[in-house]
Amino acid sequence: MTRMAISRRTVVAAAAAAVLGLGGGVAASAASTPSPATPAVQSPGELWKRTELFFGTGKPDGTEVTDPEFAAFAEREITPAFPDGFTRLDGTGQWRGGTGAIVREHTHVIVLLYPFTDRDAEREIEGLRADYKKQFRQESVLRSDSVEKVSF
Repeated sequence: MTRMAISRRTVVAAAAAAVLGLGGGVAASAASTPSPATPAVQSPGELWKRTELFFGTGKPDGTEVTDPEFAAFAEREITPAFPDGFTRLDGTGQWRGGTGAIVREHTHVIVLLYPFTDRDAEREIEGLRADYKKQFRQESVLRSDSVEKVSF
């Protein structure tokens, strides 16, 4: 499978164009435009970064990272890096590894939300990925980034 590299700037520009109705000739109808008598209500919150990290549990020797092992990793690594909080989701997934083989495994997804002003987040996230790969002999830890409107 060939992968095309797409810059984050391109993705953001395409999303903004879609939201603004600039892609594909989409136009807003007069019926959907609020009248001066009915002001638009905006949802509360501010824009923050959202990062999802996918920690696979299959080890090269055929064993699996156990729940207690992952809990210890989270306590030792993730909590100190993001003491304000994170969410852990568990799932099952599959992906094609570097050898071309399809790998099916239990996965822990960590969802992080943090302000754009958090200058340490990038370093912490990449440290988590590197530490997990090294400690549990993983080929990769998938990272997915987006922008979300957040309100507490």
